[in-house]
Amino acid sequence: MRVLGVDPGLTRCGVGVVEGVAGRQLTMLGVGVVRTPADAELGQRLVAVEQGIEQWLDEYRPEFVAVERVFSQHNVRTVMGTAQASAVTMLCAARRGIPVALHTPSEVKAAVTGSGRADKAQVGAMVTRLLRLSAPPKPADAADALALAICHIWRAPAQNRLQQAVALHTAKAPKGRTA
Repeated sequence: MRVLGVDPGLTRCGVGVVEGVAGRQLTMLGVGVVRTPADAELGQRLVAVEQGIEQWLDEYRPEFVAVERVFSQHNVRTVMGTAQASAVTMLCAARRGIPVALHTPSEVKAAVTGSGRADKAQVGAMVTRLLRLSAPPKPADAADALALAICHIWRAPAQNRLQQAVALHTAKAPKGRTA
């Protein structure tokens, strides 16, 4: 499975591609950041994010895109930019028919470090170890993007089985009754 992980942001949008399957060694294929100038007009910044994501999709041809689920933050401007970059990423994937999965920050941290309360340094250290890198990717947005891809690879099989079980249960439920 090849996954493009995206840590959305309007100024720095972390991107990373990981290939592998759950339970086996994972391989990093690429990591980086799509940057936009903070003083540029919003529309131009969104176009720059789109162009950057499209380049990553063209180059790495992922089977899935994993995006960090946007949560409310204290700074409304920050959360708006994050949500806009996230939407651009999902749009780019949808145009190509690539499935998108959203993962919460605590879900990603728990998958990679074992603790949903891990800090950025712990996430970076585990990403470095899991992918056999010589140093943590910089900036932290890049490491977070790789962590998203790893999380998706490890969690996708269980999520798929759960969805199949729910669909089977729903299909077997008597008419007029749902579980």
